[in-house]
Amino acid sequence: MKTEWLWLPPEFVTSNTNFYYLQHMGWFSFMTEDIAIDLGTANTLITYQDKVVVDSPSIVAIDRRTGQIIAVGQEARQMHGKTHENIKTIRPLKDGVIADFEASEHMIRKLIKSIPDFEKRLFPPSLRMVVCIPSGITEVEKRAVKDSAERANAKEVYLIHEPMAAAIGIGVNVLEPKGNMIIDIGGGTTEIAVLAMGGIVCDKSIKVAGDVFTNDIALFMRAQHNLYVGERTAENIKIAVGAAQEELDEIPEPYPVQGRDLLSGKPKQVQVTHTEIARALEKSITRVEDAVMEALSNTPPELAADIYNSGIYLAGGGSMLRGLHKRISTKTDLPVYVAEDPLRAVVRGTGIVLKNIEHFKTILES
Repeated sequence: MKTEWLWLPPEFVTSNTNFYYLQHMGWFSFMTEDIAIDLGTANTLITYQDKVVVDSPSIVAIDRRTGQIIAVGQEARQMHGKTHENIKTIRPLKDGVIADFEASEHMIRKLIKSIPDFEKRLFPPSLRMVVCIPSGITEVEKRAVKDSAERANAKEVYLIHEPMAAAIGIGVNVLEPKGNMIIDIGGGTTEIAVLAMGGIVCDKSIKVAGDVFTNDIALFMRAQHNLYVGERTAENIKIAVGAAQEELDEIPEPYPVQGRDLLSGKPKQVQVTHTEIARALEKSITRVEDAVMEALSNTPPELAADIYNSGIYLAGGGSMLRGLHKRISTKTDLPVYVAEDPLRAVVRGTGIVLKNIEHFKTILES
């Protein structure tokens, strides 16, 4: 490269276009950093240097008049359900894939910028990213994820399927010739997969997960208590007293719920128990069970024998629903284990893959 590039005027270097050019010509290759992203419908998590540095709701607040994005993540979540007509809050990801390209790109860029080590830097670093995707994703949806990552300054982008990442995060050796079954219940989708030798042998992806559970609870509150509650309140109910079955070892305390009375229009409060929520979620849990049984029925016999010995692993926020592991165990007659930290199993696995990228090259898509 010619020496005269060294004597560029400062205004040239600060131009975004030319800085991008210099960076991609190799001048700033020493600034390349590795990050792993679990781009979820409900939450986005980012790991950097073996630590989860970002754990943020996947929500964006937009000014309707100007189209400008005014808040991202936790700040936008606090506005969710409480905005006036000039501000709207949206979730850029739906069912685990990008629904609003511009908002998701802005959200990814903002969350990456919020990584403590990156905030102090004069120039944004080039990035090598490993991003999680649902197993039932289409080629067009994959392209949207890659484009969003590249616009957020990614030099190299690798994709990994969520069940594979979750299994690695739990501690399963996915490269050995042994069958393992993983159920990842996220916000938008439930991913059920049988893994062996670094690949997905058979899988089932259904759009019944955390968001559907939340919606079921909101509808139940209307029908049973004539109480109109918002999405945030329904989610808080799910966390406080959510259950997949009525018989539990540890029974949570009844939860006080405030909302609007549909008959009088006045604000009111009712007490909700876990048995009511178990009834509210019955249909959706049955659909998850049916999907698990379908995946098992499509499993090759040799791998089915392995699963009989090793059991089923549960990950994702939905797996924290009280009694769910017991219910699936009863349905399948197999032992079911919940990941130690189910919310972070996927991003932890993605981080492990990023750190040992050559070892896991066969399971990545570039």
